[in-house]
Amino acid sequence: MKKKTIIITTGIIILLAALFFILKPSKVDAGKIHIETAQSESGTISKTVTATGTLEALSTVEVGTQVSGIIEDIFVDFNSYVKRGQLLAKIDTTNLAAAMEQSQASLDNAKAELDYQLANYNRLAPINDKKLVSQADFDQTVYNLNKARASYNSALAQHKKNKINLDYALIYSPIDGIVLDRAVEEGQTVAASFNTPTLFTIANDLTQMKVEADVDEADIGEVKEGQRVEFTVDAYPDQVFEGEVTQVRLQPTVTNNVVTYSVIISAHNPDYKLLPGMTAEINIFVIEKKDILVVPSKALRFNPDEKLLASYMKSQPRPEMPENGAMPGGPGNQKMQPPTMEPAQTEGSGVVWVKKDSIIRPVPVKTGLDDDIHAEIINGLQPGEEVILSMEVAEPVKSPEQTNGGNPFMPRPPRARK
Repeated sequence: MKKKTIIITTGIIILLAALFFILKPSKVDAGKIHIETAQSESGTISKTVTATGTLEALSTVEVGTQVSGIIEDIFVDFNSYVKRGQLLAKIDTTNLAAAMEQSQASLDNAKAELDYQLANYNRLAPINDKKLVSQADFDQTVYNLNKARASYNSALAQHKKNKINLDYALIYSPIDGIVLDRAVEEGQTVAASFNTPTLFTIANDLTQMKVEADVDEADIGEVKEGQRVEFTVDAYPDQVFEGEVTQVRLQPTVTNNVVTYSVIISAHNPDYKLLPGMTAEINIFVIEKKDILVVPSKALRFNPDEKLLASYMKSQPRPEMPENGAMPGGPGNQKMQPPTMEPAQTEGSGVVWVKKDSIIRPVPVKTGLDDDIHAEIINGLQPGEEVILSMEVAEPVKSPEQTNGGNPFMPRPPRARK
């Protein structure tokens, strides 16, 4: 019985010893601990809305014709710069001139008839006043005069119309600009019976462009007039162009159940690099803060491993304690305390670990805007302080044999051969 008790007791002691060595924290070589740090500094943080749009001229006019005929002459070509009132093309005027001559003859005939009826009325009016002519004859005279006057007005209107049509045979530029498109050739017949055919497309001023971007409904609430915009085009992938939101249109566009809204962006184009029709990848800066204190966002997510932190702190020389027990470089009433692993956090706050000389300590900070790359620090840090981004054990450099997994079929370095 005593022998059995001794065996059981011995087994329990061995088990407890094994658990002690297993659960005992392993000591980490402080020389292998790698600490990545960065400095708090002044920077810029922004929040952007991305979209895709198409470049267009601020004002584009399609020049057509209101009369039918054969294009007799064209005086401009693609990319021609034109002035307001400049002659662009001329339509053959043979039929139009003949129609005007015919209407002129009709007008002359109507004028002669009107003059005759007016003279006849002037003769009968005094006699009618003296009751020397029948009322029926005088009424007929008045009717003939009104009819002649109406015929004359109709002939005059037709003559004016034919004259205008003759003037329409000369196509003038309505604005100053550049010819983007010429849709006709000399000798081509254009018909304006049902709709106005487009002859030329003229852009007003290519030094000022606009981008019509489609912004998703989830982002449109953040887009406002006056916000700064940066965009790129495929033709110049390494160049960033700037613009400004000038209009947010309320009319939605629904495509495959996806709702978007048109946002108009103005952009300067002094070098004529931007051309109508180019596709632009747009970043609208809905929030932008400049000259603020920032740290990498990684610093706010860092929380050190207890074993690594303890090993590192033990390996560092302890700072000399002043008589009042304050930490070197800190306020006089700040006693030296071990770092707290999980300081209390509230909304809009965070914790960064600051490294100063050999001391690592957590510092509560108040945070602001975060773009997942940098985070704004409202208070708690000073510019130039060193914050920790990561703390890990550096992996040893593997030898070629370790890299090859000790494969006997792999060649070994010459020095490894015996």
